[in-house]
Amino acid sequence: MMIGGPLLIALLPGVLILMLTWLFRKMKWNKVIRMIPSMLTVIAAAVLFYIGYVEVRGFEGASYLFLSVFLLLFAVVSYILAKKPVQ
Repeated sequence: MMIGGPLLIALLPGVLILMLTWLFRKMKWNKVIRMIPSMLTVIAAAVLFYIGYVEVRGFEGASYLFLSVFLLLFAVVSYILAKKPVQ
């Protein structure tokens, strides 16, 4: 449950970020605008990593770390989706 809980919590914002990136790509906006959701997700993952490692620590902090890793994976997928050329 320690890994499954953060994964399930990260699914909602992760899917929202992917859908937002896909929508920006479908609207054929600028590449910088399409990469905004992935950049904001990386910032959120960094903040969660800091909170989990420095502030909370222990087993509770590990849940924050897992959550930040899953959000970072969604950010990488969003970045790849945003970098694809628009047809």
